[in-house]
Amino acid sequence: MTHASNTLADSAGSSPARGRFITFEGIDGAGKSTHIGFVTGWLKSAGRRVVSSREPGGTAVGEKLRDLLLHEKMDLETEALLMFASRREHIAQVIEPALAQGSWVLSDRFTDASFAYQGGGRGLPLAKLDALEAWVHPHLQPDLTLLFDVPLGVARARLDATRTLDKFEQEEADFFARCRAEYLRRAAEHPGRIVVIDSTASIEDVRLALVAALEKLS
Repeated sequence: MTHASNTLADSAGSSPARGRFITFEGIDGAGKSTHIGFVTGWLKSAGRRVVSSREPGGTAVGEKLRDLLLHEKMDLETEALLMFASRREHIAQVIEPALAQGSWVLSDRFTDASFAYQGGGRGLPLAKLDALEAWVHPHLQPDLTLLFDVPLGVARARLDATRTLDKFEQEEADFFARCRAEYLRRAAEHPGRIVVIDSTASIEDVRLALVAALEKLS
């Protein structure tokens, strides 16, 4: 729906048009966080109300689970279940209410990350993740997923230059190779939703690619 039609609906006293849900994905060090602020600003300049969040986290409960998930060792299935528990709370408390009010929701990671990290990286059978996805959000998928893709060496160099690493960021290169492969498999499986962004390109070229993807939703 165009911005003009949104304005028309609001002036007529109707319920606001449902917002759009955009997710940002990529292996650690892919650079996605760098561009979330740009997307937020671009959408606001286009007159959109924007809610930014992250996973795991996004809610009081989710942030407590985030601390456990990023720093405590645990059984793989426990890890996956806690990821989806945090996600369920995020959907119920943040994502769905904001979308219903007409806001555009930006989330730093969503279910594609579980397929990449717990599935591709850790080796959890994808059928189990399919079942959790169908249970936790059977009727919700992102309208657009921006997948920031970089070679493993570039990602690692970026991580090493930043901060103290969490348990995922400390994994070996072969772990991230599997994560990246699963991300790209998902992109091939869902080409209408997932847009792969070459995160080794210049900031200007990345932003041009982002705007092109966003304009298709406007």
